[in-house]
Amino acid sequence: MNSGNLFARARRRIPGGVNSPVRAFRAVGGEPVFVKRAKGSRIWSVDGVELIDYVGSWGPAILGHAPPVVVSAISETAQRGVSFGIPNPLEVEMAELICTWIPAIEKIRMVNSGTEATMSCLRLARGFTKRDKIVKFAGCYHGHADSLLVKAGSGALTHGQPDSAGVPRAIAGETIVLPFNNIEAVRAAFREDKDQIAGIILEPIPANAGLFFPREDFLHQLREECTRNGAVLIFDEVMTGFRVARGGAQQLYEIRPDLTALGKVIGGGLPVGAFGGRTEIMDQLSPNGPVYQAGTLSGNPLALAAGLAQLRELHRIDGWRLLEDLGAKLESRLADAISGKELIFHRIGSMFCLFFASGPIFDLESAQRSDTKKFAQFFHSCLEGGLYFPPSQFETAFISTAHSDEDIEQTARVVREALTRL
Repeated sequence: MNSGNLFARARRRIPGGVNSPVRAFRAVGGEPVFVKRAKGSRIWSVDGVELIDYVGSWGPAILGHAPPVVVSAISETAQRGVSFGIPNPLEVEMAELICTWIPAIEKIRMVNSGTEATMSCLRLARGFTKRDKIVKFAGCYHGHADSLLVKAGSGALTHGQPDSAGVPRAIAGETIVLPFNNIEAVRAAFREDKDQIAGIILEPIPANAGLFFPREDFLHQLREECTRNGAVLIFDEVMTGFRVARGGAQQLYEIRPDLTALGKVIGGGLPVGAFGGRTEIMDQLSPNGPVYQAGTLSGNPLALAAGLAQLRELHRIDGWRLLEDLGAKLESRLADAISGKELIFHRIGSMFCLFFASGPIFDLESAQRSDTKKFAQFFHSCLEGGLYFPPSQFETAFISTAHSDEDIEQTARVVREALTRL
């Protein structure tokens, strides 16, 4: 058994041979690596190759792979049942923890994925405001719900299909797409569609078209415009929630959104999502209100046990300080290799991206100046050197608390060598 044979078998039974498009290596060429096992900061392929991993299941593995505290929580919980479809105590514990750590979330509902969370936020915003239109930003990816697959990031961007087939024009027509960091475009949209915009959804730190940041006051200005126009401000913190800080990006930027979508870290590596916010909005959900949302596996005990164990361990070890230290060390070790080249290194805490472009990069258009062919060469060179980075220029890499100083030093050395060979 090796990756090549598995991929050939997969293509016969799975569309494209993968269960999520970016895994197919189309953006970098070659064939995907199949993982046999993972532990700490490392993965081992079925081909017997050991790699330092910077994908981390696309963010959830913030303590590294298979951390004992999470594995133990899953094992102990599984002994009592893996799914009930009936309320269980872990749902209450997770709700209380999240509402304590993120003050903008007064009530919360569990779902099974980030896509479910963002999709539910849109329905809730529309039901609460009794308006239909939604504003999103080009390059921000919020899952594959119809309303949101309009100039999306992540796999949709990588594969050159920002507007997916199968999305009805009538639904796409209710989505207004604007350039990130452009507050004047937002104000113009509110003027043009007065009293029609239900809400604005965004990644407060976009991480699905590479990684770039909000300009000073942009998020505060969005808050002001939503308040002024009676629209709901929705932060998609599926990726940044509990990753960039205990209270997510909204803690860092001191913004209080009306609704927040969460996922990734709160499941400890198991499928999970959640959305929450102001009580008066959340109480519009059934069974209290007229906005319907449901899920047979929502609040799954295994996922919540894993997530609670991970969050509590992060808090116990002050994981966010450790992650910042590791991220800062990597950035420092790469500074000389990047200096003077058409390269931009963006990092916030344990999230980072190396753009093969000249700066500044602050929105989708500027990110798309990147040389994707050079990135592909860089990716494969790093892979040969023992590093597994996301296989796309337009994805973000993740450090875990399991990464060691030695991992960071090895990573910096391999990256420098790969850049020298370009």
